[in-house]
Amino acid sequence: MMQVLNPNELTVSYKLSPMSFESTETLLEASDLSLTDYGWKLQPEAQKTLMMGLSMQQSGCNVLVQGTPGSGRAGLTMAAMKAAAVTGIDTSLTDLVALYDFSQQSGVNYIKLPAGLGSQLRTVMDIFIKTLMAEMPQWLDSNGQANLSLAEVWLEERIDSMRAQLSSAKLSPLFNVIKPEILAYLQAWQQLGNEPENNADGLVNEGFLSRFRVNLLVDQRANLTAGVKQPIVEEKDPGFAALFGTLESAAGEAAQWPEFLRLRAGSLHHADGGMLMLHLRDLMQDESNGGAMLEKLYRLMRNHEIQIEDWANHAQQGTGGNRQSALPVNVKLIMIASREDYYDCLEAQPDFFDFFPVKVEFEDRVSATLENYAWVAGYIAQKCQQQALPHFSGAAVNVLLQFMHRLEEDQSRFSIRFAHLDQLMHESAAAAGDERLVTDTHVNQALSARLLRQQFFEAQIRDSIIDNELLIQVHGDVVGQVNGLTHIELGDASFGSPIRITARCYPGRSGVINIDREVEMSGPSHDKGIYILQNWLSASFWALAPLSLSASLVFEQEYNGVEGDSASCAELFALLSALTGLPIKQGIAVTGALNQFGEVMPIGGVNEKIEGYFRVCQALGLNGEQGVIIPKRNQRHLILDESVVTAVNNGMFKIITIDHVLEGIAYLTNSEAGTQEADGTYTGNTLMARAQTVLASFRATLERNQAHMAYIQQQADTSKP
Repeated sequence: MMQVLNPNELTVSYKLSPMSFESTETLLEASDLSLTDYGWKLQPEAQKTLMMGLSMQQSGCNVLVQGTPGSGRAGLTMAAMKAAAVTGIDTSLTDLVALYDFSQQSGVNYIKLPAGLGSQLRTVMDIFIKTLMAEMPQWLDSNGQANLSLAEVWLEERIDSMRAQLSSAKLSPLFNVIKPEILAYLQAWQQLGNEPENNADGLVNEGFLSRFRVNLLVDQRANLTAGVKQPIVEEKDPGFAALFGTLESAAGEAAQWPEFLRLRAGSLHHADGGMLMLHLRDLMQDESNGGAMLEKLYRLMRNHEIQIEDWANHAQQGTGGNRQSALPVNVKLIMIASREDYYDCLEAQPDFFDFFPVKVEFEDRVSATLENYAWVAGYIAQKCQQQALPHFSGAAVNVLLQFMHRLEEDQSRFSIRFAHLDQLMHESAAAAGDERLVTDTHVNQALSARLLRQQFFEAQIRDSIIDNELLIQVHGDVVGQVNGLTHIELGDASFGSPIRITARCYPGRSGVINIDREVEMSGPSHDKGIYILQNWLSASFWALAPLSLSASLVFEQEYNGVEGDSASCAELFALLSALTGLPIKQGIAVTGALNQFGEVMPIGGVNEKIEGYFRVCQALGLNGEQGVIIPKRNQRHLILDESVVTAVNNGMFKIITIDHVLEGIAYLTNSEAGTQEADGTYTGNTLMARAQTVLASFRATLERNQAHMAYIQQQADTSKP
């Protein structure tokens, strides 16, 4: 049923009046909840699932977190990970060191040590090497020969001291190899027969001694000091080297180092025994290596081990280059993903997410309840305190909440993509300047300034209409012509604009011709709407089927293509007007799609469409006869600007909702639509009866013309010799 909406039905501001308090500062005094607590209050199911996933310590229990960017998915998940790392199961923090493999004379030995012991080992070995370098010349006699007995005694004392300082069975192989290796070196050096005057300088060989150094790949002292039970890492710029570690090139000073000293750990090594957060988008958007990194991660999850490779030569060699021995790791991956990226990855690598049994869904919106409003108000209060912003008045919070409704385009739900809220809070605080409190006036100023920043293209289109270059009429009545509404998105700018739709009808059998489709300027969704329109028309006049109608529809002055079916109602209205000769009110623009039964279906961008048309009407002159017809099912999506609401309240603009297309055309033409009888006909002086009469006359004209053409052809055939 058609309805002209009142101002209270055009927005949610009247629903927000119960949210009244002097300042968000008072909310801090009334509650001890943190910023994270308020975020979780609006994501209870996500929190429950995530905490369950984080508590699962079994291998392979990785967690996929899905949600729209800006919904708090990464921040809240990281907060939960940190909490779990403090209160969860103790996994024993471990350092990772790389040592020279004396048994192979080339490779590397990885050793995991209790947190803090790795740095102690490195320090002890550095001191040992420094002391050894000073001591070795003392072992030479006057003939320049090394006293092996003296060296052995000194080494045993030092090694015993190091064993006492670092009591770990894992280090025994290292301590056991030091003395024989150094004594063997001394023996080999003596056999070279160096000149006595050069012996002292040649004895100390940094290349040999560096084999006893320690490469501390992972140092967990910071986590140990913080009381964290397992490491938490977020990799914000993933690449092969960043994730899996790398072997630095042997250039400059590093050219003299043994290979094991050039190894560098990746995020997976640092997260061993704990959790690593990754963003799927970062992997998917790496065009050159994204697929390979996903495959490498897949093998990690399957095999629970990784190898540090020379990724610098990866592109040239087609492989990882020099490969070190595999290192067992136990890492819980926390993958942050949008739903679009998740399904793209699923299509490219279907089995990748087999290792993510726990899927956490972050909501984009919540119900508009007073409780949820209160949680958002508390979040705003905490955000002000955290970022040193002036606090917001109750009325200002109401405007912020209305903005969150607008993001969702729903009066019964509002968005919880807090990134957008945070940005508007900063803009509002800037508008407040040195004021102690941000008021609703400041928030509205920030919104107005944002609109002005985004109005460049809309203003150009509006100027073209004002200058009569783009033909749009918002006064008077015209047959076969209606103002449709388009929704245009250009970057962060989103606005609506009117477009003239015209129709012509005449006797024929071509049906409805969509000129935009004929010249390949329309998309499949728009073509679908045209086919639905044509079939509704045929079904509505089935008593005259097949219809003797040829009609053309076109979007005037549209040169960039047409897509979407939201103009199908407007196209039908233009067609019925052209068919019946009844003029359409040009001040009323139309948006909405129809189905085969003539029901009007909801469309997107309804607020931008209405506001864009309203600004055009303002520029051309409001007279109280302008407005917009929208689907009834879009009424809940109305969160209109205050200027539109004020104009409606003053009787200068109308918002009209319809359930069926006949309600719309009846209003636009000031006529009665008409009711179909059992035999398929329409009676009385109604719009559909007039259309039926015209269609019947088209048939008669077509049959008469066809008979006349057949007679002429017969005469022409008879006159032939």
